[in-house]
Amino acid sequence: MTSYPQALLFELEPVAADREATSTTFLDNMKLPVHRWMRYSAGYSAAWAEFVIRGAGARNVLDPFVGSGTTLLAAQDAGAKGYGIEAHPFVVRIARGKLHRASDPAAFENFAAAVRKDALGIAGQTEGYPALIEKCYDRSVLQQLDALRRAVEKANDGTLQAELTWLVLASLLRKVSHANTAQWQYVLPSKSKAKVVPPMRAFDETVSMFAHDMRATQYRQLGPVPLLIQGDARTCHGVPDGEIDLVVTSPPYPNTYDYADSTRLEMSFFQEITGWGDLQDAVRQHLVRSCSQHVPEKKVSLPAVLVDPVLAPILDELASVCNQLSDIRHTKGGKKTYHLMVACYFQDLAHVWHSLRRVCGSPSRLCFVIGDSAPYGVYVPVIQWFEKLALSAGFGKVSFEQTRERNIKWKNRKHRVPLCEGRLWVEG
Repeated sequence: MTSYPQALLFELEPVAADREATSTTFLDNMKLPVHRWMRYSAGYSAAWAEFVIRGAGARNVLDPFVGSGTTLLAAQDAGAKGYGIEAHPFVVRIARGKLHRASDPAAFENFAAAVRKDALGIAGQTEGYPALIEKCYDRSVLQQLDALRRAVEKANDGTLQAELTWLVLASLLRKVSHANTAQWQYVLPSKSKAKVVPPMRAFDETVSMFAHDMRATQYRQLGPVPLLIQGDARTCHGVPDGEIDLVVTSPPYPNTYDYADSTRLEMSFFQEITGWGDLQDAVRQHLVRSCSQHVPEKKVSLPAVLVDPVLAPILDELASVCNQLSDIRHTKGGKKTYHLMVACYFQDLAHVWHSLRRVCGSPSRLCFVIGDSAPYGVYVPVIQWFEKLALSAGFGKVSFEQTRERNIKWKNRKHRVPLCEGRLWVEG
């Protein structure tokens, strides 16, 4: 890793030296320039990703679940060409903003200053916002945020500076809200936090942080500009056939975490949605089906999913697990559609494996950061099934390295099935 001049560190803390131990967490990224611009709950350490890319000597790196851009930035830092696919439209915009890190920081600062000045002359409104926003912001705070939003939208001329200034506003929304945030970025309007930063101060501090990090970037020799695709990992459209020699990714886990809901506060503020129900059309329909909200009982047929030929390598085991979940759900109050979620998840990931085989060259290497699952206490052997799907898609040697145990502290847990997380390595 390149060392930055002391003046540019901007209160950064050292990143953990043990890259192996941090490969499955995003927390270290909050200490790194650019990566810290906006937290996205999914992902892994950028330092670890760069370590893997450099170690592989990769020329073309793909992340089919690129999220907010960790792998693309790591690939560029390592001198490789990065390709990233992300289906979540709001998260794509976050990643795109981060990729502007090499642009002119002075031009960005001037643009942001003009937006701030314009916002001070706008009478902010509180009407017309979704109910969630009214619960998360005091009236005076929302007035200032509304003025900033209107100024950002008015100044949007399609330039890199405009996209960066939009990201500044998006990234400060939780800092200025009295509402707390759960571990996985779900907003908690009923729980207040002690420290709230005034909007204009937060805007100034965030602009300064962005500019400092952009200047720090200029002390690194970067690789080619990455290609960010708003698309579908199940098809990998937009990635050239046979071009990729390394895949580094962490797909959604089949653990019913709702990636759409993690950005509900931000999307509500920018008036892209009016409520939780809008997330289905705005986001969920584009995503790999990894949570029960993706698979309403009346819209998914289990038999129709299981007849897909791509599931043949795991069909008997998958059908058995899905049938168990189908029976158990009727004994539970929520009657969650985990049986449909698990079937659809592996159908989607089977198609991902086949698409990856098309875009990966020979030789190539793939690293999936993944964990297993146990909805309603029924164990889902994600790692073993991924191995079978990868081999069926035409890949070769497969191995798994466990990095940590999960769900082993039983207090307040819904089930007592030990789980793990680690890296699935696949040779192509």
